[in-house]
Amino acid sequence: MALTHEEAAERVRRIDELIDRVGELPDPEPALELVRALLDLYGEALERILAAGGDELAARLADDDLVSHLLLLHDLHPLDAAERVRRAVRRAGVAAEDVEIDGEVARVRLRRGGCASARGDAAAVEEAIRNAAPEIARVEVAEAPPPPVLISVDAVRRTRTGAGA
Repeated sequence: MALTHEEAAERVRRIDELIDRVGELPDPEPALELVRALLDLYGEALERILAAGGDELAARLADDDLVSHLLLLHDLHPLDAAERVRRAVRRAGVAAEDVEIDGEVARVRLRRGGCASARGDAAAVEEAIRNAAPEIARVEVAEAPPPPVLISVDAVRRTRTGAGA
């Protein structure tokens, strides 16, 4: 049975919670060693699957949110951070004018207008980027400047003609 996006996210939250609780044990090392060993084993298995399936399989797997997170966890994701950030912005459903990656900083300039608030769009973009590219340390979201005001030549002529009359 395939998990919904929400169910998968809830399981990830639960795993994080349990790992935090393990860290509070008097001697957490055996449990943490078990978790590391399992992660290493599953990482090796994922690497073998990707090697056997080639680039096409890797791309298809990377499109699945849950599998994409596992690929990131094991440093096996086929897309670089810049492409993952661009895709995350598109998937967030936010109209972006420009997306730039500079080292560990992602800068996104949102288009003006639309029905959603700039603050809500910025929060959605930031969350999407953090999920898609956890190696990005800082996300800067800004709204594009307003377009320049253009006055038609006819309007200027009418104003000048009306002023002299």
